[in-house]
Amino acid sequence: MKTRNNPPGGAGAAAKMAYRTVKIDGLDIFFREAGPPDARVVLLLHGFPTSSHMFRNLIPALAGEFRLVAPDYPGYGNSTMPAVDRFEYTFDHLAEVIEKFTDKVELKKYTLYVQDYGAPVGYRLAAKHPERIQALVVQNGNAYDEGIDNDFWKPIKAYWQEKTAERAEPLRGFLTREATIWQYTHGVRDKEAISPDNWNIDQPLLDRPGNTEIQLSLFYSYGSNPPLYPKWQAYFRQHQPPTLIVWGKNDQIFPAAGAEPYKRDLKNLEFHLLDTGHFALEEDGGTIADLMRNFLRKHVAR
Repeated sequence: MKTRNNPPGGAGAAAKMAYRTVKIDGLDIFFREAGPPDARVVLLLHGFPTSSHMFRNLIPALAGEFRLVAPDYPGYGNSTMPAVDRFEYTFDHLAEVIEKFTDKVELKKYTLYVQDYGAPVGYRLAAKHPERIQALVVQNGNAYDEGIDNDFWKPIKAYWQEKTAERAEPLRGFLTREATIWQYTHGVRDKEAISPDNWNIDQPLLDRPGNTEIQLSLFYSYGSNPPLYPKWQAYFRQHQPPTLIVWGKNDQIFPAAGAEPYKRDLKNLEFHLLDTGHFALEEDGGTIADLMRNFLRKHVAR
């Protein structure tokens, strides 16, 4: 295990980021961690096509007061990338791996931060183990049909209906460098504020041999999520986790239409639509960190 000092934002030892790896079912699962070991825990679950790298600035901003843990899923970031014939790339399986990860690193209770793919992974955990979830932070993470009722999802929904090479072809366009840059820059206020390090890190990982098949498998598996929306919504209604919505309202993948329905089911809800895009942390990370700090101080017991 190696540690190195993180950029300013934490305090003392809490400002040091640890870059760790644990074995889960024979896979190396990489994760970033910072903060006092006895502090309130935040489990950070990343989206597509990135990794725990998306939390590189949020973690030190909160590490003086909280323990933050951000794993990379299999096939992403610095975790093992087994081929599709050696690992079943489904959201059920990713959730199973992350559940075992939380057990391995002894996360008994935690706030769950979800974005994009992090939502279907995290909500599976929350519905299965509601006693572990102290609060939710939702950044462009969907749990409602309204959130995927837009043009972006049409070719993906067609693939759910018929898994053919012909219907997969348009989805390959989502894996290009141009598409990755678009995800980071569309809907932001200032494109010059978005670091090109994002796509220069994500794209070479997407371009690894065999990764296209992984991503197509998960595009198809995303079709398993809408049937679970009623179950997740029932979890919200029954358990009423304190929830902070910090949503980039200009996102064309998960637009604000997917944020609004949370108001139907959650009573203890703090709701913020931010004037930015899909990866809201890139432009509004400081705002999100401040909102989280105040929210967690209020709602999560020490």
